[in-house]
Amino acid sequence: MLVTGVGLVTSLGYGCSSTWHRLLAGESALGFQQPFADLPALPLGMVGQVPATLIDLLQPALAEAIADARIDLPLPDCGVVIGSSRSFQGVWEEFARNWLVGGHPPHPLDWPGSLPGMAASITAQTIGSHGPVLAPMAACATGLWAIFQGCELIRRGECERVLVGAVEAPLTPLTLVGFERLGALAHEGCYPFSDQRQGLVLGEGAAILVLEAETALHHRPGVEPYGRIVAAGLRADAHHLTAPDPQQTASRSALLACLRQARLAPEAIDYVHAHGTGTVLNDSHEAQLIRDVLPHQPPLSSTKGATGHTLGASGAIGMALCCLALRHQQLPPNPLPRGEAIYSALVTQTRSAPIQNLLCLSFGFGGQNAVLAMEKF
Repeated sequence: MLVTGVGLVTSLGYGCSSTWHRLLAGESALGFQQPFADLPALPLGMVGQVPATLIDLLQPALAEAIADARIDLPLPDCGVVIGSSRSFQGVWEEFARNWLVGGHPPHPLDWPGSLPGMAASITAQTIGSHGPVLAPMAACATGLWAIFQGCELIRRGECERVLVGAVEAPLTPLTLVGFERLGALAHEGCYPFSDQRQGLVLGEGAAILVLEAETALHHRPGVEPYGRIVAAGLRADAHHLTAPDPQQTASRSALLACLRQARLAPEAIDYVHAHGTGTVLNDSHEAQLIRDVLPHQPPLSSTKGATGHTLGASGAIGMALCCLALRHQQLPPNPLPRGEAIYSALVTQTRSAPIQNLLCLSFGFGGQNAVLAMEKF
């Protein structure tokens, strides 16, 4: 499946250009913020001065992707697969506070618009789609699951074009307190694949990709695809609620399945966009996985040190950055402001490189393992 349009919103800025150029310049958008007066300040990746809503993030990313692909609305035959792991949780927390503290229950008509799948439904309404509409939720692997499901809709002949991606507005009191109680939050900064990493930093963001069958481009000459998504590997650990399986059985199986389906030898991989949360367990698990399955140790980076961890949107944002890496033939850096790298080929400074094949990885709570392979068009 070809990627013909990309829309992106991260704490680095609105639009692909802002995020990409600031990322390549080695900038990070993470900073200490205190969005809730009754909670302490923490390093966060905020898009604005106050926590964003899901729609604040979704709409500009959607508009940019459509404009980038040079397609016109309405799109009645277009499929939609937009995921989110938290969805409208912030709205529901506000309902609860108003009810429990102020004694004001939500109006019966207030909550339907905040149901978990509404981001996908709103997208379908915006583009005038009568095609299939899906709203996957797979923890931090949600974004890659959404892209895979969009590819499947095209492969099965359901439609020739699908809007895919994920959006996350995770800065809510419950999310912050929950990750703090798990011991997963960093209190100084996010340092993926550093021997001094201390935890993740939450961030806001959205990424929307336009997927099209190659036959669809016969009617649209002049469109330059970013690349072709060629394979996926999806597996579950069945091991633990939050910790990865130390035996790496399912994550290894997902990576090998993706390579096998893509008919790629391990040494054919030129770059890996890693999940790289900055937590002790995840980064050591992932670095070892790559060393074992890809012994030539291709260049690898995680961009969460610049954008924060956007949870369910992180895989979609990773794929958007992979698209830009393929188009510009540049490796985005992994910010490493302290310590030594635990992976020998970690990309710590932007550099040009020939990229033909790459992988994007996501791992999520509940043992979700997702890998997508993409090639230059």
